[in-house]
Parts: sequence; C-alpha cells; structure tokens
Amino acid sequence: MATETFDKQKTIDLRKKHVGPSCKVFFSHDPIKIVRARGQYMYNEKDERYLDCINNVAHVGHCHPDVVEAGAKQMQLLNTNSRFLHDNLVLYARRLQATLPEKLSVCYFVNSGSEANDLALRLAWQYTGHKDIITLENAYHGHVSSLIDISPYKFHQMAGAEQSQHVHVALSPDIYRGKYREDHPDPATAYADNVKGIIEDAHGQGRTIAAFIAESLQSCGGQVIPPVGYFQKVAQHVRKAGGVFIADEVQVGFGRVGSHFWGFQLQGEDFVPDIVTMGKPIGNGHPMSCVITSREIAEGFMSSGMEYFNTFGGNPVSCAIGLAVLDVIEKEDLQGNALRAGGYLTRLLENLKERHPLVGDVRGRGLFVGVELVRDQKKRTPATSEAQDVIYRLKEQRILLSADGPHRNVLKFKPPMCFSEEDAELAVEKIDRILSDLERAPDLSVPESTISENGHCKRKESGEENSHVHTSNASSHKQTNTHPHINKNKRKRT
Repeated sequence: MATETFDKQKTIDLRKKHVGPSCKVFFSHDPIKIVRARGQYMYNEKDERYLDCINNVAHVGHCHPDVVEAGAKQMQLLNTNSRFLHDNLVLYARRLQATLPEKLSVCYFVNSGSEANDLALRLAWQYTGHKDIITLENAYHGHVSSLIDISPYKFHQMAGAEQSQHVHVALSPDIYRGKYREDHPDPATAYADNVKGIIEDAHGQGRTIAAFIAESLQSCGGQVIPPVGYFQKVAQHVRKAGGVFIADEVQVGFGRVGSHFWGFQLQGEDFVPDIVTMGKPIGNGHPMSCVITSREIAEGFMSSGMEYFNTFGGNPVSCAIGLAVLDVIEKEDLQGNALRAGGYLTRLLENLKERHPLVGDVRGRGLFVGVELVRDQKKRTPATSEAQDVIYRLKEQRILLSADGPHRNVLKFKPPMCFSEEDAELAVEKIDRILSDLERAPDLSVPESTISENGHCKRKESGEENSHVHTSNASSHKQTNTHPHINKNKRKRT
C-alpha cells in the first residue's frame, strides 16, 4: 500500500514520466484523481463525490464489502494455481454453468476479457481446422494482437494499417444508423444475409470460416441492439460453413440486461452460442475472466496435444471473489434492479427525445443504454461536438458519463448494477438542462475539427473503450458518503 499521497499535479507528472504515453486517462486536459469508491459513487482527493454512470467493471458496486471480504479471507488461507485441487474452482465452474444453457458446460478460467477472447479464437481454430474470422463493423474484442486484428474499432485508428487477410468485417446490425433500418421489413435476415454473402465470397477465394464473433450487444460500436433473430440466422450460416459462433459477453453479461442473465439470451431460447466469453463484471474489479464452451469443442481443443495452463486463471482467491459476486447479484436482486432502474432510466430518456431535437435515438436493455445525439432528425447527422459538450458539463455536475460509437455521438450508460431510480432522475435532469442550453445556443455546436483542448478533443484518441472520454472539472454540491447496500434511504435531491 502506498505510504505517500501526492498532490494531483505530481501524480500527473509522475505518470507522464513513467507510464507509456499511449496509455490515456479520462478527461485528459484535467484528469480526475480518484482515491476511493463505494457503490455507484467515486471520490476524488478532495472527497468530492461523483455519480459513476460508466463503470461496468464494478458490477455489484465499487468495493462491495461482501466481495472484499471473500477475497481477503481466501488470501489469508491459500492462493495457488489450478494444478492443485481446490473446491473453489469446481464450485465456481458449477455455479457459472448453472446460469447458461446445458450445452455450455466446460470452463477455462483466465484473467481478462482479452485473454478470454484470444482463447476463444484458439478453440475455434483448433476445433474447426479453419482460419478465417468474421467480425462486425466497429467491434472491439480486446487489446492483444489477435484481437486488434478482429476489432475494427481499433485497427481503423492506425495509420496505414491493413486488415488481416483472415478477417472479414460484416455490417453492424444497427437498425438506427446501419444499412437496414427500423423501417425494413426484416432487418435480422438482411443483416444475416450480409454474413452469408461474406462466407460465399470467402469460399470462392478458397478460404474457410473458423468463427463469427460478436458482442451480444455492441458497446464501443454505439450501444447497438441486434434485431431479434439475427444471431440465429448468422449461426445457421456460419455452422453450415463449418465455423462456430462466439458470443462476447465481456461488457453485457451477469444480469446487466435485466430480463436475462446473459445478453445473447435476448435473441430467444432457441439461440445458444458455441463459445461464450466473459470478463469485466465477473470479478467486480478483480482481474479474472472465463471462456465457456461445449464438451465437443473442449475435446477438440485437447486433441492438439498441447496442454493449456494459466498461472493465475482459476486460482482460489479469484474463484472466491467470483462466487461472492454471484451471491451479491442474487441476494440483492441486482438483475431485477437492472430491469427496474434501467427501464425507468430508458423511459426518462425517451421523454427527453420527445422534447429535444438533439436526441435522435434511445436504445438499450436494462442498465445498458445508449442515447444517440443528432443535429438533424431526418438526416441523422451525428452531433459529435454536442455529445462532448454534454459529457463535459455533466462532469461539472459530478456525473461521469462517456460517449462512443463510430461518430462518438452516443451517450453510454453502463453503471454499477446498484444504480438507482433516484440516480437516473438526477442524471437525466442534468442532461435535460444541458440539452436545453445547447439548443438555445446553437453557436456552441462547432465542427469537431475546431474543438480545442479547453474542454474538448480534436480527434478520437486511441485507447481503451472509454479512454477518450473528455469532460471538464468544476464545482458542484458536496454529497455524503453512502453505500446503497448499507443505507437504503433515498438520496436527498438538491
């Protein structure tokens, strides 16, 4: 534990000196220094409280006492690798499998979403004997080399980068901004036929498809909700070609969508992926993740003759923490809260759409919600600079939100699952006022090329999914330190 506390400027200076320059921070012109967090709130060095609307890693709430206690207790007893027998590993694997369709029964424990998706590709390559991968426009699946190749969200940022010959990019199934929109009679089939066409073209070139991979709901791509039936049709085409379907649940799993435990289940009970990857919320901030697949694919992976071993994956401490996260989700009905609070948040945002021409679309499920801002409702012209204005001004109100999507004009809500209806009211009330100000003062909406560092960014920064969030810092009301699991009283409004 650090024995010295630096002032913010010294922390900034030391980071610039010792941390890689491509490792960006939130709000780069005036970063927030966070020193503690609890529930859905984060606190800076001045003990000023911020409402966290973006941190889907702290899934059951920052520093949840049950999760902290489970990890500390196990660490006092034992932490070792999975070559030794330990009950935590098998208990956790059994608990995870119980949330999934029966076919998905074999677990591989790893340490991050990137590791999980990389391993999923290895499973697909070995099982199918094929090489090529189909991914979606604007997709992001992780930061290791194999995943940058299948993440257009990343590789399109690199100057002179060439798409791998083994990677094929399908249309994002976006019915608001994509090729086939909400007025199309069957967008699920239309988007799936695009994948079918890619497969046929690949076969015509003598190539073979190992897997189709997609986030169950696209996050960095702009909070995109695929039309129901799309995954079923894509899986049919991919499996016919000898490939497998990989569902990336790193962003949206563990009850976030409210009505279901996993995002892919929104497609219907008749859809079951061949491989599911998970991360971020699985450990509530502890570095762990998992790949779950069928017995058939697992045995195919073993047939290579190469042992799979992961030093830290599935260690007793990680599994104790994972079990505690599942316990909290169930005990505090956080999936139900995602459905209720998320539904309330969506209704409030839809009311904004009725009053504000800047709001083009509101979409989401549970506590995974996007608000797309546009300058023209009919043309759907992206309101990129206006979205950045909203983000900056929210930070002045001590509310942390991000903007993403291919045009960086989609406000993203994916808060800790203890986010309340009162929190939703506060955030939407502030957005309402900001939008009113922007619409009364159109001169604030300047071309993105002219946006300066006094509160905005000239271009999209390279980095992790939210590392390019930009906002400004100013005063707001000081709030008391509460935890939603300890103090159930409603927060007073100011």
